[in-house]
Amino acid sequence: MEKSVCCTCLKPKATLECGACKESVCKNCAQFLEEGSFSFLAKVPEQLSHGTYCSNCFDTHVSAELADYTHTLELAKDIHIFENDQGKETRFFNRKEKPLKVENCADREDVFLRLGFLAAKAGFNTLIDVAVTYEKVVSGTYKTHKWKGSGVPTNVAEARLNRKSNLKSPSR
Repeated sequence: MEKSVCCTCLKPKATLECGACKESVCKNCAQFLEEGSFSFLAKVPEQLSHGTYCSNCFDTHVSAELADYTHTLELAKDIHIFENDQGKETRFFNRKEKPLKVENCADREDVFLRLGFLAAKAGFNTLIDVAVTYEKVVSGTYKTHKWKGSGVPTNVAEARLNRKSNLKSPSR
């Protein structure tokens, strides 16, 4: 019977396995990634779908992607959202891009955040014509909703978005 040796610290009691390189790693040296760490991505890459990594694979494959994902999620919280009933405010905005769509969301705010994430990842700062709908799902006596939404991404200058607030502020 062969003892497994940690690939990082070379101690003989390595009970875990790195998901990327399949090397043995001990609990003290292992880097763990939570289950829903990349839940906003449309398709999670194979390298990011494992739960346990050695420190070398984590630094090589995961840390940069995790930092980029976190940065994009922060940008998604600052996306300007105009719903489809706000046509008066958005009538002069550019609508050249194809609409982004999300499905199977938990609630309305989750739809906005997921659409914002997709728009921020594509380099946009505004979503217009956002339509959010839901359908009731009944499973026995348990009732819930499945939310979905779509919106057109676009880039709008901040001065143009803040025009109303500038008009309301005192001039002196």
